[in-house]
Amino acid sequence: MSARVEELLARMSWEQKLFQLQILWRQDPTMQHELARRGIGAQFWPASAAAANALQRVAVEESALGIPLLIGLDVVHGQFTIFPTPLAQAASFDPAVATADARFSAAEARSSGVNWTFSPMVDVTRDARWGRVVEGFGEDVFLASRFAAAKVHGYQGDRLSARGAVAACLKHFVAYGAAEAGRDYNTVDMSHRRLHETYLETFRVGVAAGAASVMASFTALNGVPMHANAALLTGVLKHEWGFAGVVVGDAEGVAQLVDHGVAADEKAAVALAIEAGVDVVMGGVLLVGDEGRALLAPDELSSARVDDAVRRVLALKERLGLFDNPYVDEGAAALTAADARESAREAARRCIVLLRNEDSALPIRPGSRVLLAGPYARSTDHLGAWVQHFATPVAQPVADALAEAIAGATLDVVDGAGFFAASDDQIAEAVQRAAAVDLVVLAVGEPSTLSGEASSRADITLPAAQVRLIRAVAATGTPVVVVLATGRPLVVEDWIEDVDALLVTWHLGIEGPAAIADTLTGRANPGGRLPMTFPRSVGQVPIHYDHESTGRPPRTGGRIQSAPDAELAGPDNTDDYYTSKYIDLALGPRFGFGAGLSYTTFALGPLELAGEVAHAELEAGATVDAHVRIENTGHQAGDDVVQLFVRDEVASRTQPVKRLCGFARVALEPGESTRVTFALDADDLRFWIDDEHVLEPGAFAVWVEDGTARVDARLVVTGIEDDA
Repeated sequence: MSARVEELLARMSWEQKLFQLQILWRQDPTMQHELARRGIGAQFWPASAAAANALQRVAVEESALGIPLLIGLDVVHGQFTIFPTPLAQAASFDPAVATADARFSAAEARSSGVNWTFSPMVDVTRDARWGRVVEGFGEDVFLASRFAAAKVHGYQGDRLSARGAVAACLKHFVAYGAAEAGRDYNTVDMSHRRLHETYLETFRVGVAAGAASVMASFTALNGVPMHANAALLTGVLKHEWGFAGVVVGDAEGVAQLVDHGVAADEKAAVALAIEAGVDVVMGGVLLVGDEGRALLAPDELSSARVDDAVRRVLALKERLGLFDNPYVDEGAAALTAADARESAREAARRCIVLLRNEDSALPIRPGSRVLLAGPYARSTDHLGAWVQHFATPVAQPVADALAEAIAGATLDVVDGAGFFAASDDQIAEAVQRAAAVDLVVLAVGEPSTLSGEASSRADITLPAAQVRLIRAVAATGTPVVVVLATGRPLVVEDWIEDVDALLVTWHLGIEGPAAIADTLTGRANPGGRLPMTFPRSVGQVPIHYDHESTGRPPRTGGRIQSAPDAELAGPDNTDDYYTSKYIDLALGPRFGFGAGLSYTTFALGPLELAGEVAHAELEAGATVDAHVRIENTGHQAGDDVVQLFVRDEVASRTQPVKRLCGFARVALEPGESTRVTFALDADDLRFWIDDEHVLEPGAFAVWVEDGTARVDARLVVTGIEDDA
């Protein structure tokens, strides 16, 4: 700690220390100023740069110690310029997309007076019913970890005191994404191994990337609410990982320890949370009352723990440069709106996933007669969940963007259906017009309000009115393209076989309609891949590609299915009846993790890697390089996403059927090829046994796939006795 932090700490009274450990929101300006005058440590953003400066001025010039404020806000995928949702960003398989979003978001937020964002959400999520899947990076640990690190770097840059940097906050620690039944705020119960291999890893990587803060989860884990979980908040996060930043509670999360039934009242809850490792209490009862009396006396709370928490808060303020310059230039634009919007448009293009394209229905051919219908034809609801009310609105719907982008084709537009209702006349009009065109584009999906916090869904299909529209239009025989805007994977079984193409666009932000139009017309070639499985039925969730092997794996034709996206067996399959399957559902998901097509084609060369490596070499830091050649064999430029998977063939614990250990998005011109290299290290091959992360000798299947092709190799890690 710096001399300034220690000198301040030495001057602080017990009450002043406690008040540094609280952030409040939903206060009117008068109350915000009064709290700043009394020396509260943090506030929520007061809606403008001028208001933030005024608030800081009160804290610095009118409080007893003159300590500046942390000013926080949920800047999840944009402050004013809204980028695609985080789940959409993960579909790009390009961490640079997350970095760009965070960089522009941080610049816009910091220039407005915000210096602390409660983002990124790095919860691994395997249950699409949970509304907050939209805020995270999907089901895979490796992919989510890379995006977590990229977003942290984008927010914080190389120096937190820089004008365009804000403090990042990894949330929600930990296993919030595994809430039972996909219900928000619900309890979690899991094994020690699953916790370490899946749910802690993204946070570990985010901490290693330098994240300035971590937020505790609302949930209870194995019977212990996370706001009171000393073993994880202090034992793992602070002691084992060496996290020196700030742990903040979630909104009223400390107070809710009473509802969890582990604290008798809110006073006891605050003591329990701070002792467990929470440094900043969000919301709840004032830690220092209006009369200046502390909620907890020095004999009711460890003074060493309080001093540690205060040091962390003051150190973060120092890193942000707030002691030297707590104010922002109210007249300066951090970055031009044009730069931000162009970056948002490029990000949106990279997030779109083409999942079906029968007879090359897309891109739209010149000279075509096209009908655009569906609720997203004219809607501007593309910003997605977790967007503040002051965000820059979407300027044009898909109908206008497509009219501008379409070349040598005619465009007709009709509503056809609303998000939740469709009249007979609307359907009839859409059917009539569909019969008179060459191609129908149906822009459908779940509106932004159906995903996000407190928006869990038991039924993750499209609203019935939209399904009715799809079926009616498809029955005309005119080729149908579905553009699906969504905040989560959806069940599409009741219409997917009736349509010719499916383009998953997620909620793409301020430039979403333009990016959709670019992709429909071929100006942009879709290169995204699914970061989360699309199930065949809600009965399959939670579902994820890296499930563990079972003693009776599902089979078809007598062949073991080693992955959920392998060849399908129909529901009437009778081979090996007593196996792990559903008797009323085809095997596997509709679209598995990593799925995605392109308007061009690619070929993969052989996978080259050394067939053998010594255990001791890996433990000493050696890597095994895996090389594969990719060629664009089509007639237009495009991006291929190659994914490296590993499977431990024999181990002392049951292993996943496949595990992602590398990915690369590669842009190639027609006829162009390139060589991609992945480096496998010891951590890629380890697994947890109790508290030990072990690497066992043995054989590993290694392969690369890109959604349409696969090439295989094998790696043997020689035994420990051979090393000697």
